[in-house]
Amino acid sequence: MNHSPDPSSVGETVFAFDKRVRAVVLPYRHSAPAKAIDWMSKVGDQAQMRVVAGGVIAVGLLRRDPRMIGAGIRMLAAHEVATVAKDWVKGRVVRTRPRNPVPGDAHKPHEGHDTRKEKSSFPSGHATGAAASATAFAAVYPQHALAAEAAAAAVAAGRIPGCKHYPSDVAAGAAIGIGSAVLVGALWRAAAWLVAGRTAGR
Repeated sequence: MNHSPDPSSVGETVFAFDKRVRAVVLPYRHSAPAKAIDWMSKVGDQAQMRVVAGGVIAVGLLRRDPRMIGAGIRMLAAHEVATVAKDWVKGRVVRTRPRNPVPGDAHKPHEGHDTRKEKSSFPSGHATGAAASATAFAAVYPQHALAAEAAAAAVAAGRIPGCKHYPSDVAAGAAIGIGSAVLVGALWRAAAWLVAGRTAGR
C-alpha cells in the first residue's frame, strides 16, 4: 500500500494552519509588541541585508582578513541569488496578505501575476534574504551558525505578528534563501578548487 501523503491534503493542512494563525494575531497586529517585532524584522529587507553583507566585507578589509571578506561576498551573492529566485516566484503566485480580508479561500496562494503589494504575500522576501545571508555566513563561520540562524529565524518569524505574512510565506522564503546559499557555497568551492588547481599547475 502507498502511504505517501496526498500533496493536496498537505497543502490544505498548511493553509488551514495559516488561517488559524492569522485569526490569532490579527486582533493584536496594531499592538505595541507586534509593532516592535515588526520594526526589528525590517532588518531582513533587501537594502538592510546588503548593508550587513557590505559591513562584513568592510570589516574584513580593515582587518585584512580574507576569510571574513569571503564571508561577506558569499552573503551578498547568496542574498542576490535568493532575491532573484524570490521575485521569480512572486511574479507567478498571487496571495493576499493576511492583514486584508480573506473570505473563503482568499488566504490560499494561486497561480497568477499581480504586482500589487497586497497581493504578493508569497513568499516572504525578508525571510528569504535573512535565511540566505545567515546560511552563507554560517558556512564560513560554523562556530557562529546557531547565532546567525537564530537571528534569521527571528527576522522571519517577526513578519507574522503584524500580519505581513502567513507562516507558509515565511517557510517558503526561508527555504529559497537556504537553497540559494547552498548553491552559492557549491559554486564558491568549485571556483576555489579551479583556482587552486591552476595555481598548483604553474
